[in-house]
Amino acid sequence: LISRARTRVIPSSISYLSRSIMTKTVADLCDDAIPSPGRVHVCEANYFKPYGLHGSFHGKIRTCRIFESNPLVRSILSTPGGGDVLVVDGGMSMRTALMGDQIAKLAVENGWAGVIINGCIRDSAIINTLPLGVKARGTVPVKSLKGHAGEQGVAVAFAGVEFVEGWHVYADEDGVIVSEEELSLEEKE
Repeated sequence: LISRARTRVIPSSISYLSRSIMTKTVADLCDDAIPSPGRVHVCEANYFKPYGLHGSFHGKIRTCRIFESNPLVRSILSTPGGGDVLVVDGGMSMRTALMGDQIAKLAVENGWAGVIINGCIRDSAIINTLPLGVKARGTVPVKSLKGHAGEQGVAVAFAGVEFVEGWHVYADEDGVIVSEEELSLEEKE
């Protein structure tokens, strides 16, 4: 478990976290994809702000669509992540936070590689100490509502890209890309 005062990663999540740290940059992955017919989909520039200790992360996409209500995010991140990335379409609302430190800690404890949110987070100072990759529109101190159930496993679209459950997402300091197929992170000879 992780407390506010001290950060501790449970051992079962360590293997997923080490596999989710990228050895190639997003720019390199884009370069590799230029000659291929299955081009990568590139999110709009500067759409997200980075949070968490992992500036670069990747994984299979899991999705949900919510609006100013985060119980579904908590529910999903309370389950084993297996190195996946949760993509949350929060309708671009900047009025409430869809993830705070407690939910981010659940993501770490359950082996999620990262969370990408079309909306806001809160408790960013604490989230920035966690071994997790997070991309969000910004921060707001207001907690979310709890009444809207939301949808899980649906295709969501924002930042000029469609995020489909089972596709792959790659994020680092330069941007976020989506691919229908898993991209090779091996360096070319």
